[in-house]
Amino acid sequence: MCDKNTGAAVRLKICGLSRPCDIDYVNEAHPDFAGFVVNYPKSRRSVTPQQLAQLRAHLDEGVLPVGVFVNEAPELVAKLLNDGIISLAQLHGDEDENYLKRLRTLTDGRLIQAFTIRSEKDAKLAMQSTADYILLDNGKGTGERFDWRFIREISRPWILAGGLTPENIRQAAESLRPWALDLSSGVETDGYKDRAKILAAAAAIRNMAGII
Repeated sequence: MCDKNTGAAVRLKICGLSRPCDIDYVNEAHPDFAGFVVNYPKSRRSVTPQQLAQLRAHLDEGVLPVGVFVNEAPELVAKLLNDGIISLAQLHGDEDENYLKRLRTLTDGRLIQAFTIRSEKDAKLAMQSTADYILLDNGKGTGERFDWRFIREISRPWILAGGLTPENIRQAAESLRPWALDLSSGVETDGYKDRAKILAAAAAIRNMAGII
């Protein structure tokens, strides 16, 4: 499948990794990105920076680690980027342009800014972000899909999240042509990452090659 923005294949991110076996599953499936929720106790998937470093040490070098943060101190985000613990930082809280500017003074690491989409106005606001990539979601890890009609006019590299599963990612990719697809609860069973579902998601992405 071709990316409408760059002509590259659609990418896959498996997010919310928190156990050593999760790393084993991802290393086997080999998505493009592996996401870690950092210092956010409200999430059952949260890990400390120390746990992140331990998990990342066993991650295949071909899978880029992404730290997911909610209103975290920019100094910590920058340190994890600068130390190579993560390759990208995903900002999933109330971070604004001033926060991004501050972070840019501390690191040249790549940034993803997440936006909750409830209307076309939300999509237009996301388009204005100075982050390297934007992630469009239904909310903070709800696992539910938003109305895709609101994002038909997105014209920059973007990541689709919310309600995605191995069964529907092909439809999402063909219909919307995002830069990447982000799955978390959609590859879980009873709240934990499921090896078979992660492998199925990776297989679905590989099988889309050359469709669009």
